[in-house]
Amino acid sequence: MREGVRLGVDVGSVRVGLAASDPGGVLATPVETIERDLGSGTDLGVIASAVLERHVLEVVVGLPRSLSGDEGPAAAGARAYAVALAARISPIPVRLIDERLTTIDAHRQLRDSGMAGRAQRAVVDQAAAVLILQAALDAEKESGLAAGELVGARKPRASRTKAKGQQR
Repeated sequence: MREGVRLGVDVGSVRVGLAASDPGGVLATPVETIERDLGSGTDLGVIASAVLERHVLEVVVGLPRSLSGDEGPAAAGARAYAVALAARISPIPVRLIDERLTTIDAHRQLRDSGMAGRAQRAVVDQAAAVLILQAALDAEKESGLAAGELVGARKPRASRTKAKGQQR
């Protein structure tokens, strides 16, 4: 397992939740909830500052897929956010990890802990970020490889079957 702090990000349309791991990459804990700023991107600046302050090894952003595994508008938004974040914090890697149902699980955990519905709004994004990051940490521990899809990594192109000079 790689040593270093990881930052987990749950991207919502209104708020962004942050979680961080310990330096050993074992346990995720909540950090803060940031108001989403679609205009000037101050939320990206807050995350970039956290990356510098915590000497982060990598950032894991949740990718909200449907139960079937398809990607809809929310996933497209998370991908775009991850790309913008990766550009902002380069060369620190950003990875996308499947986060199906994490917000629902976070609400359930908060409710089960006795937290009232209105109070949950302020921390549910942090709780979801914890679940996203912990899933990535556990997957890395199990496989020995960084979890998720590296943002900015090019997907392999299909090989050409004909050489340039042989095209019709």
